Amino acid sequence: MPESAAPQQEQQPARESFGSRLAAAMAARGPLCVGIDPHPQLLAEWGLNDDAAGLDRFSLTVVEAVASLAAAVKPQVALYERHGSAGMAILERTLAASSEAGVLSIADAKRGDIGSTMAAYADAWLRDGSSLAADSVTLSPYLGFESLRPALDLADRYGRGVFVLALTSNPEGKSVQHVGGSDSVARRIVAAAAAENQRYEGTLGSVGLVVGATIGSALEDLDIDLGPVRGAILAPGLGAQGATPADLRATFGAAYPSVLATSSRGILAAGPSVAALRAATEETLAGLRPE
Repeated sequence: MPESAAPQQEQQPARESFGSRLAAAMAARGPLCVGIDPHPQLLAEWGLNDDAAGLDRFSLTVVEAVASLAAAVKPQVALYERHGSAGMAILERTLAASSEAGVLSIADAKRGDIGSTMAAYADAWLRDGSSLAADSVTLSPYLGFESLRPALDLADRYGRGVFVLALTSNPEGKSVQHVGGSDSVARRIVAAAAAENQRYEGTLGSVGLVVGATIGSALEDLDIDLGPVRGAILAPGLGAQGATPADLRATFGAAYPSVLATSSRGILAAGPSVAALRAATEETLAGLRPE
């Protein structure tokens, strides 16, 4: 066959990036992510057993209640893992139900490793066809930001996203994240995310950061500017953990329009009534919208 007649490789159609989809969802619904955290205490408060049946009822009820209101839902993977294979099967059902209901999903798995192991984690959470594939996944960069490369590249390939831990609210986090002062570990993670988002021109980047809503003055203390990141800032801690919408505005300042605030127990405590969960979600959203 002449060289000019060689068959052309079929190109896959371009996919809309996760950042673009998230930006649209936040603009249409508001900047709220509802955590799906099936703690044993919450299951009991809902009148459910701490077993697979209770987990399933809890998870699908939350999706039913908030899918049309929240920009995203965030199942806490550890609380499914504790139920073994049955729990992971329910997590798969929850992710599928979220997709069917039209709400973006963030698998809160906090995965991080090196080499082929990191590639396997990426394959599980980000590849088309995987039963655990979510719209995005949380990652831990503390084996080095570049160790996340398999997930960063696979997310881009499949139009999915990642949220990288940068500044967390737990007191122990400071012993690693704050090291270096004005050249802190956290600041370097933020800079690496900003560099990664350069591939997403003209839209919100698909590499977001996790920055706790209750970090207080840490951004100022460490001279961290979130503006150049151009990715969403997932901010857990709204509601039951003590942060208010006013706190979020004060903490994030000019970066507040990129903040995706997360409330879990503050909304979930209103269950098991779907109507009550919706009312709690709407009340939370009202406080987050521009004043």
